[in-house]
Amino acid sequence: MRGEFCEDYVQVKDQTDGNHLYGKGNYGYPRRGGGVDLDLLESCLLVELGKLEVYDGNEKLSFEDIFRISSGIIEDFDILYIVYRDIRLGRGLVVKQETGNYDLSVFGAGKRQSNARPAYMLRAVSERNPLDISDSLTGAKETNDRRKNLLYGVVDEEGDVTYYKMHVKDPAGKVFPTDVKGHADGVLVSDRVFVFDMDQCSFLHDYGFFGKLINGIYQLSLVEACYLIGKGKLAVRDMDDKDLDYDGLLEYATEQQDEFENRLKVYTDLRERGLVVKAGFKYGTHFRVYQDDPDNCHARFLVHAVPYEITKMWPDISRTVRLSGGVKKEILFAMVKKNTIHYLEFEWYKPGLIPGK
Repeated sequence: MRGEFCEDYVQVKDQTDGNHLYGKGNYGYPRRGGGVDLDLLESCLLVELGKLEVYDGNEKLSFEDIFRISSGIIEDFDILYIVYRDIRLGRGLVVKQETGNYDLSVFGAGKRQSNARPAYMLRAVSERNPLDISDSLTGAKETNDRRKNLLYGVVDEEGDVTYYKMHVKDPAGKVFPTDVKGHADGVLVSDRVFVFDMDQCSFLHDYGFFGKLINGIYQLSLVEACYLIGKGKLAVRDMDDKDLDYDGLLEYATEQQDEFENRLKVYTDLRERGLVVKAGFKYGTHFRVYQDDPDNCHARFLVHAVPYEITKMWPDISRTVRLSGGVKKEILFAMVKKNTIHYLEFEWYKPGLIPGK
């Protein structure tokens, strides 16, 4: 079939061809009086597949011609085309070009543009692009309000595409401070606080699964210690027997550990949500988080505390998300904006594998 190049789209005037493209192929946008207008992504794909011949006046454009022209019109067209082609051919989903904050709208499996609304709003990026996480949070909230999902299609240097789905999360658990009465005394040694009285150790465990018993010595992390001092459940002295109040321990911890204040804010917020929070170093994150008794359940979340205004590189995101998927946990970025915490989940995803998804 024949199409005419018109600055930034291709016009197929023949009514029969237009009906076939739109009705059976889900390509294009119907024209008044018959035929369809094709965007440049659709045009390139149809030319590549040998289903369309595009003319600029009397000159027939090759696939290379129209790809070069499109790349001069649309920024990062090569990345966009790779993602578009992968979804359209590799996953069998209907996908349309978008403008503004999103690159593509993607329909669910088995859905058509004539009888359904898009399931995803997608951004196509190179693995070399930095990711503004606050912008992703805004996009996730916006798409959720529109009853859609936010996807990123990330293209590596070999042209393979990996997809990530973003969710705004509101994590919650079942472990809130109990009526157990008690108080503990701890000694600050290096970057942890030790409690030696076994009755006090039992209290800390019963109060909310704080700390850990190792080789007969009960130890608390600095974030746990700060939290418990703030709750009036712990007193801490240093090696010189000097008492440390909340501000004193916070100042010490901030000098000892990077990003301590942000981590403490996230830890406190998670605890106030009824979650049990433990160290996440073995998983490459700040925290592993349980919704109930950690002795009887697995951690549900891996949480990493980050400033609200931060950029990450996609290889870093990929490593973190792959690890969390391998251990069947949800990875959340806890974004600290003053005293407010926003939680954003990154999920490795394969669009099109679940009907309607």
